[in-house]
Amino acid sequence: MISNQIIQATIDDLRGITRIDLCVLDVNGSRVAATFDMGEISKDILGAFADSPAESQSLQGFHFFKVYDEGQLGYVLLVKGTSDDAYMIGKIAVKQLEGLIVAYKQRFDRNNFIQNLLLDNLLVVDINNQAKKLHINQDTLRVVYLIETKGEEDVITLETARSTFAPEGQDVITAVDENNVVVVKEIGEDAGYEALEKTACMLVEMLNTESAGSVRVSYGTIVSQLKDVSRSYKEARMALDVGEIFYPEKNVVSYHTLGLGRLIYQLPLSLCKMFMVEVLGDNLPGTFDEETLTTIEKFFENNLNVSETARQLFVHRNTLVYRLEKLQKTTGLDIRIFEDALTFQIALMVARYMEYLEKQDI
Repeated sequence: MISNQIIQATIDDLRGITRIDLCVLDVNGSRVAATFDMGEISKDILGAFADSPAESQSLQGFHFFKVYDEGQLGYVLLVKGTSDDAYMIGKIAVKQLEGLIVAYKQRFDRNNFIQNLLLDNLLVVDINNQAKKLHINQDTLRVVYLIETKGEEDVITLETARSTFAPEGQDVITAVDENNVVVVKEIGEDAGYEALEKTACMLVEMLNTESAGSVRVSYGTIVSQLKDVSRSYKEARMALDVGEIFYPEKNVVSYHTLGLGRLIYQLPLSLCKMFMVEVLGDNLPGTFDEETLTTIEKFFENNLNVSETARQLFVHRNTLVYRLEKLQKTTGLDIRIFEDALTFQIALMVARYMEYLEKQDI
């Protein structure tokens, strides 16, 4: 149902243009919105008008009009005055209100449809039928953006996202749970992942400005069929989780660039434990001191370059070599060698994933 605030804003705008006062009542005679204090209307008069076949009627200094919602009486509109101008403004207001009712119902129905589509709650035949009913294109390119929110900022996030994309387009912005807002966006035939990345970065910048927080955005792969939108949504959700685990410094994460993180994320915990014991034994990353972890991180950041790593750590080259040799004696891996470095990097990522799984179980 359309909100009372929207109805009030609508008749306020009409009052400002025409200087004619209006009032909207529900079918029970309760006031929904008004531009003036009109007192009480007799329920007998209101009931008689509602039951009559007349679409409009002049009573007690007002023009009464019926406003319909899908063929049923939804509201009664009162326009102050009995002149022809008041009658004309009343007819315009009725059309405006009925148009708003239809528009808000379509938006509500479209949101429900998209939410069920994202969650795989629809059969293919239902998708086809409802898409036709809601005038949603099925054969067009789309991508799903997932915006992580902080619960209380959902309203800000929703409104900011809706203002970012053209309201007359087929983009749908909706909330699937209390922590995430979904944008199902239509894209052009020539749009690539570079353009999607720019849109995601723009969203992050705008949302962080509005909420003064740290918003993260992820997105899935491009799909060409409406029925595949749920796949792009699942990919975006996975990207958000994988980004949190392996790339916490990133506020924009795309599914198609997850790389090794996506592979590790899909491993069962038992296999992860087996791998860690096989590679490091009892020397898990959590047992390393801060100095060792910082040394390893910088060494990987500098592509196994000993001299550059020593310079950035402000230590002598021999000191760094000593630390790496000490690590080799402890773990059996010499990370100066590419194969051992790759194994150790994977072990670090697996350790982060195991830590994430343990937190999920708490």
